[in-house]
This record gives sequence, structure tokens and C-alpha cells, in this order.
Amino acid sequence: MRASRIAALAAGLSWALANPIIPADFGAAKDLGAATDLGAATDRNAATDHRCPGPADIALEVRGGLLCAAIDDPHAIQPQLLRDWIERSARIVAGYYARFPAPLVELRIRTAPGDGVRGGRTTNDSGLVIQVTVGRDATADELAADWVLVHEMVHLALPELGRSHNWLAEGLAVYVEGIARAQFGNRDIGDVWAEYRHSMPQGLPRAGEGGMDQTPTWGRTYWGGALYCLQSDIAIREATGNRIGLQTALRAILRETGGYRAERNIDDVLAIGDAATGTRVLEDLYVKIKATPQMPDLDQLWARLGVPDDPKSQPFDNRAPLAAIRTAITAQPSGH
Repeated sequence: MRASRIAALAAGLSWALANPIIPADFGAAKDLGAATDLGAATDRNAATDHRCPGPADIALEVRGGLLCAAIDDPHAIQPQLLRDWIERSARIVAGYYARFPAPLVELRIRTAPGDGVRGGRTTNDSGLVIQVTVGRDATADELAADWVLVHEMVHLALPELGRSHNWLAEGLAVYVEGIARAQFGNRDIGDVWAEYRHSMPQGLPRAGEGGMDQTPTWGRTYWGGALYCLQSDIAIREATGNRIGLQTALRAILRETGGYRAERNIDDVLAIGDAATGTRVLEDLYVKIKATPQMPDLDQLWARLGVPDDPKSQPFDNRAPLAAIRTAITAQPSGH
């Protein structure tokens, strides 16, 4: 049974369980003819050969992926705003993974009163579907700064691992969203590190909590998972002379598994990532944390990375021992 993944972050991260589920027949009654304006976002070197399986208000091809969006009220928001938002989010994720992580994804966009993007959900019950709610008053600036759709699209790149490993799915989506947007130029690097410094303590175990596979609390699921990703990224870079990092491992996992379309064992998935980096970082750290709570010294970690108390207003310490690694994490990979 495939577990649903609900993206819900507000003031760092918060649940969006109040967000209504969009009915399965959502958008089915609309018939707008053939998929619209496919060439607008097409990378012809990796374009898919298929069309949307049903009516779509917006259809875009981005680096090997076809995105078919149905809007519950296509007159509620300017279509170009939504098109730009979908395309930008897809290109951010495709840039991080070297391609879009799925060949075909249905987007079900529900409009609601107000502004901004409210929350999303990614499922794979009968095809990959991302459901997301957008305020009818959402502005171009709000959509440009949105993290929700990027977060959901990142879910497409990791196989289904089972409920006890949901911390890795959500933690990766949290961690990669910030890094990928910074690499694309869509998010300020200082803002990314400020969020990590402020929010990652929520991923530390509390009294009575066990390892990562045993305590599915909100903080451990999202920020404990993101902390695992950061620790892995640093360790891979230390082991490889900062030549490669977690991004290399995640690209290999997508390439060899096909992402969320597949169900895989977590040990097999981590072994794929480690093979790509020539290390055992992912597997060894997982063994360490899966059943036993760990309490890393985050203050020491930030100091070694050269991350100040307030990265939005204070300078980074470029003389810190891991300053070069910090810089490399948010830099575009070579050959990008």
C-alpha cells in the first residue's frame, strides 16, 4: 500500500490536513481540446512522446516530463500565472535531478478564497498525481516564492519506501526544496541556511522517542529527515574531497529506480546512492539512527559550516573548516 505524502509547512512547517482532498473526477468534465501550448516549456532534447491522457487546462513538457494540469475553476486565476508557476517549479526540480523525475504527472489545482499556495499532496494510486490548493488572489510574486509545488515534485524522485521510512521522503523534500531553489536562483542562500538553522532542532529526539523508524512525529519526520540529508551531504563531500555530494546519490537513485513509480526496500535505495558516490555514508548513517535516537551537536555543526546565528543579516564565516562544503552544497553542480 502506497502512503500519501502531505506537504504542510507554515512558519517553517505545519500540517495541511485541513486541506480538502480533491475528488477523483476533478476536472474530468472539462474538454479544452488537445493539450495546450506544449512547446512553451519543452526541452526538445528530452521531450516525451505522449500527450495528456485526458483534458488539461495547462500541459507542459519539461526535460523529459509531461505535466498535465486541471484547474477546478480555470477563470479564477490568470492561466499564465499558473503556467509560469508550474513551469518554474518543474525546471527547479529538473535542474537538481538533471531531468524531471517522472514522465507523466497529473496536477489537480483547487482554487480557494485568499492568496498564496495552501498545501499539497502527492499520491500514486492509479498514476502520479499532485493535488495543490491555490488562493484565487495569489500574485505573481507569491507564486514565484512558493515552495509547496517544488516540495511535492521532489517526492516524485524517491521510490515508495513504506510508512516507517516516511521521514526520508519528507526530509528529502524539505532539504532538496531549499537547495534546488537556491541553485536555480529562486531562493536566497542566506534564507535557506536561516531556515535550516532555525528549524532543524525540531528534528532532534525528545525524551522517550526512539530511532527515526520508530518515532513518526511531525518534527522528526520533516526536520529529522532533513537533518539526515544535511549530515549525509556533508559526510559525502568530506569523503570525496568535496567533489560530489548528496545530489549525486539522489540522481543515481532516480535513474536506477524510476522514483515514486516504484516500491523499493530502503536498504537497496541507500546502497544505490552510496555506490554512486563511492562511499557508505547513507547506509552507515541510517544504521546508526534507524533504531537509536541520536543527538548531534548542532551548534558545533553550524560553527564548522560557518553559518552565523542569523544568516539573513550576518555574514557567513568563510574561514570555517567546512565553509567550502557549505558553499558547494548550494552551488550548481558542474556540467549543470
